[in-house]
Amino acid sequence: MKKPFDGADFLISRACDDYDFRERLLAKPKETIEEEFGVTMAEDHEIHVHEETYTATHLVLPPRSKFTQAEREEAKTGAESIEFLRKTMHDPAPPARPPAPPGERIPKNAAATEALAKAGRESIRRGLVFLESAIDENGAWHCIRFNVADPNIPRHFEKPPFISAFCALALECCEEARARAICAATRAYLVGTIEYPGLWRYYRHLPRDLDSTALCSLVIGTHPWILLGRNVPRMLANRDEEGRFMTWVLEDDEPDVVSRFRIEADPVVNANVIAYLGDCPETRDAQRWLEALITEGDLDGSSKWYPDEVAICYAIARATVRARPALDRLRPILAERILNLRDEEGEYGNVLQAAQAVAALHHVGRLERVDAKREVERFTSSQREDGSWPEFLAFGDQTLKWGAVGQIGHGSEAVTTAFCIEALERLLAVLRD
Repeated sequence: MKKPFDGADFLISRACDDYDFRERLLAKPKETIEEEFGVTMAEDHEIHVHEETYTATHLVLPPRSKFTQAEREEAKTGAESIEFLRKTMHDPAPPARPPAPPGERIPKNAAATEALAKAGRESIRRGLVFLESAIDENGAWHCIRFNVADPNIPRHFEKPPFISAFCALALECCEEARARAICAATRAYLVGTIEYPGLWRYYRHLPRDLDSTALCSLVIGTHPWILLGRNVPRMLANRDEEGRFMTWVLEDDEPDVVSRFRIEADPVVNANVIAYLGDCPETRDAQRWLEALITEGDLDGSSKWYPDEVAICYAIARATVRARPALDRLRPILAERILNLRDEEGEYGNVLQAAQAVAALHHVGRLERVDAKREVERFTSSQREDGSWPEFLAFGDQTLKWGAVGQIGHGSEAVTTAFCIEALERLLAVLRD
């Protein structure tokens, strides 16, 4: 069955109405919940169910913070400390490598379809071998933080949970054994970074945010806190007067280095939250806002965090699949928006944008509108010998008013590779049909 909006409330209501279910839930809580929701939870996570009586009341305390009081205080002013900021980044990253020269092109004829499909599958496998080398022993994906305006500003590796969730969601469609192993390792890593009651943050000196939280929750959906909807009330409380979801989850005792410049209602963040929470009354205002942006053609410049319309359309298209029937009416309109973003040669700006456009068209059921053979050839011919695809800007804050220093971008060869693998999987399915 599909997980209800609030799993805990569902279980309590069911237990109040069904005596046999109540007894099973008390006797074998974990097995009963797994059977009810059709999931398998981590073996090392215990679940206890307590029954209050008229003479016994239970008070459940939240888990202790993962951070000490000193660490929490340090994070509040971390943005002002170069030493603290260095903790969010790792060794300086090398300069971006130039794209690979175009590879050998496969003849354009019907007989070449099988050869093209074989080349696409081999390209996916080479990409997965590269990703294995790019992901650390804990399952964390690495990204590169760089300055968009000034390439002379040092580049640094980073590995916030968001990056891992962002890429794992793209890779989940791949059934190759290597892809499944990478996604399993990523899920384990994300479980280790969760903060009660199921929230995540990008950096330690930033407050928790709904973009990271929504994507990480989608990846580890069988974690008990996520399965039972523990984070849902806090997410719902983070809406503005128009019902749109705000990016940052600001608390009195949390770091606050964003309120001075925060632009809250981001379309990608709202699409990701809808993808997690689903089609329900609490997400309808956000859905209507996204529908208006698409139908009125107001996407350009609407996102603070994502660099182009393709990236916005990709997130919205993904939400149409994961939260059906939410946003169903947008499918044909969204498809036209994506197709109209091509240039005169029918190309998107770079291979990352092309990959996200392909996946988005798949999500809205319009992938037949593109030349699958041509797209497979483009992806296979632009892949490097080591199995990677080039680094491009995937997301980043382009609106800060601090001049060139503030124009931060994020991307990496691993990020691009994950999305190219997703696109190839979608295209090869079209070739098989």
